[in-house]
Amino acid sequence: MTTIHEVARAAGVSISTVSYALSGKRPVSEKTRMRIEDAVQALGYEPDAGARMLAGRRTHIFALTEPLRADTHAPTHMAFVLATAVAARRQGFDILLLTDEQASEGMNRVAASNLVDAILVLDVAPDDERVPIARSVGTPTIFIGLPDDREGLTCVDLDFEAAGRLAVDRLADVGHRRIALLGQTEVSYRKSNFPRRLLRGAQEQAAARDVTLDWSASGSAVTDASAVRACTEAALARGDRAFIVHAVDDVHQVLLSVLAEHGLRVGDDVSVISAAASFDTSALPVPVDTIPLVPQRSCELAVDLAVRRLDDPLAPAEIHLIPPEYRSVGSVSPAQD
Repeated sequence: MTTIHEVARAAGVSISTVSYALSGKRPVSEKTRMRIEDAVQALGYEPDAGARMLAGRRTHIFALTEPLRADTHAPTHMAFVLATAVAARRQGFDILLLTDEQASEGMNRVAASNLVDAILVLDVAPDDERVPIARSVGTPTIFIGLPDDREGLTCVDLDFEAAGRLAVDRLADVGHRRIALLGQTEVSYRKSNFPRRLLRGAQEQAAARDVTLDWSASGSAVTDASAVRACTEAALARGDRAFIVHAVDDVHQVLLSVLAEHGLRVGDDVSVISAAASFDTSALPVPVDTIPLVPQRSCELAVDLAVRRLDDPLAPAEIHLIPPEYRSVGSVSPAQD
């Protein structure tokens, strides 16, 4: 790799003069600047990320802050990381992944070092510590998710409230008056905002449709098959024959297994909807109606917004909610009298 020393030698100037010409920190005569630029081009010299930023040029790197905790469901989170990386690469940007559990530290570090052109934020908490940082730094920041306090932020996400309402409506429309919602793990409702939003939408719509909605989390920090089994058994004992599942694939597997043990056929005796599923539901033992969460849709839009913000730094903050879609495969049937 060509060094700044070689550029200085070729241009007949000092290293500091090359640095000033590239960074714009101090004025350099037009003749000297042209000699330096000719040497840079001839030698194929690439300034480091900090120098490029000082010169007003892009580093072509986006930071992706995704804190990996002990309770993180890795397949779901990595689906979003991969979707973001692919979308960024299509736009000519690489991804610097920040996995610090103390998410604010990594975000502050890259913003202060001018290493990245923009910051993308994943796994957004209700009271997210990265919100005040996003407001204070000059680096464009896009949230893939919605914190409770979103004033002045640009955010992209599935409309989880609408997804919850859609699932309840589909079941209520065919006569179900009691619905069981199997949700995320208990810790997810404390540390992430999307489970709360879907639950809120489902509860509000259940009240509007005069439907009883019983909600339960799917165990502790990791998928707890015994907890899911107990919740399913309790729902069946109450007479519930309609289920909304907002959880990982393992929870779906346990639910379907318990239903089969009771001799209940999905789509005939009992109705099941998978809400905001980010995995391939076609791999389940029984086909299930789905309201999908497609990582590519959120992540591609977030990357597009980041690139637009680089071109127009004064663009207003925006909230982009992606409307949910319902995909039917016949797992919802009319309520039995």
